[in-house]
Amino acid sequence: MVTGGARGIGQAVAIELARSGARVAFCDLCDHSGAAGTLAAMEETGHGGLFVQTDVSDRAAVERLFAQVIAEFGKLDILVNNAAANIRKPLIDLEVVDVEKVWNVSLWGVFHCSQLAARQMVKQRSGSITMISSVHACRPFPNSTAYNGAKAAVNHMALTWAAELAPHRVRVNIVEPGWTDTPGERAFFTEEQIREEGRKLPLGRLGRPEEIAAAVRFLVSEESAYVTGSCLRVDGGVVLPAVSPGVRTG
Repeated sequence: MVTGGARGIGQAVAIELARSGARVAFCDLCDHSGAAGTLAAMEETGHGGLFVQTDVSDRAAVERLFAQVIAEFGKLDILVNNAAANIRKPLIDLEVVDVEKVWNVSLWGVFHCSQLAARQMVKQRSGSITMISSVHACRPFPNSTAYNGAKAAVNHMALTWAAELAPHRVRVNIVEPGWTDTPGERAFFTEEQIREEGRKLPLGRLGRPEEIAAAVRFLVSEESAYVTGSCLRVDGGVVLPAVSPGVRTG
């Protein structure tokens, strides 16, 4: 199960897992036409997918989603919490409804999906939950109060759940993308700004959704069977300390 799988990182994750042999269900706010790209790409892998239009901030809708997926597949091995929302404003300009909108999806949505997944996985005595968090969880980027707070909370919840669920052989891990080239970035930056700012990053470019998906694939695979409560940062070095050219260290 991948939340927010119609585009961007979620789409790349859904396709990568299908390519790796998983039967993938994904959800998003859009209708089937909006999910057509992901479904078509999954079909090309030879492993068709299931799409369910769902608002992860709606508990009743999430309950229906999980019931449908478990009825269809009989079990749930993997949950990737990718769905998120963001509103960027200075603190003094934020409205309460702005914060609620971000937290309802990016925080409560993760809680709803993770709790329902965990209940099924505990019954199975196996499973893997992966959070698509962000470097915003550890670095306080300005004008992102709600998003920063949500991602920090998601990280701490994930570690809590890793500790609680380990005796049930359910693993919980985190992937922290940096600045990634997704359609959502176009809501805040122009193509020129994205190219120019990308050149300033340590590796000289934005990340690609497929690179985040590769990290997820590792964390949910048997290759990482002994990994839980870990955070894999895939950020191109964006949180490294800045060093001016020509400055010697050490």
